[in-house]
Amino acid sequence: MTAEGHLLFSIACAVFAKNAELTPVLAQGDWWHIVPSAILTCLLPDIDHPKSFLGQRLSWISKPVARMCGHRGFTHSLFAVFAGLALFYLKVPESWVIPADALQGMVLGYLSHILADMLTPAGVPLLWPCRWRFRFPIVRPQKGNQLERALCMALFGFAVWMPQSLPENGAVRWSSQMINSLQTTFNSFITHQAER
Repeated sequence: MTAEGHLLFSIACAVFAKNAELTPVLAQGDWWHIVPSAILTCLLPDIDHPKSFLGQRLSWISKPVARMCGHRGFTHSLFAVFAGLALFYLKVPESWVIPADALQGMVLGYLSHILADMLTPAGVPLLWPCRWRFRFPIVRPQKGNQLERALCMALFGFAVWMPQSLPENGAVRWSSQMINSLQTTFNSFITHQAER
């Protein structure tokens, strides 16, 4: 997917996550925290590609990462997300005031990139270092891809106009409960590790 596609897709995902109340923090969060923080991190997984939009601007980071991991390797995995969160929770000083909704927006932006790349034929290695590629190829990566743009705009339109009252047994509510459960487990794990 192109940089433009990733930006549009991350905005659509941020709007969807807030409107679907994917987590309590996102449900109560500020739009001006969630959307900009999602945009901030939506191109970050492509730091492993020196010719990407971000890789060209940060080549001093991109080239070593590309040599170590290759494109669509570690940075496009769930392991990278968990490692980033753990590093953030364990190493960021408590004096840094980053609102919880902004942090979840950053995670959402990063995950939106991975999800968008799953829509391409190359897919992503979600379970890296396992080489299995997860893909649902409906978008071809090329500049000026109208299908990519239309898909992102359709997702955005759905996110904006989706019904606010969702059934308790619906898929969005189920995924919201699953995310809340994972978040609670992850936070207790981090707290336990920090107390050691």
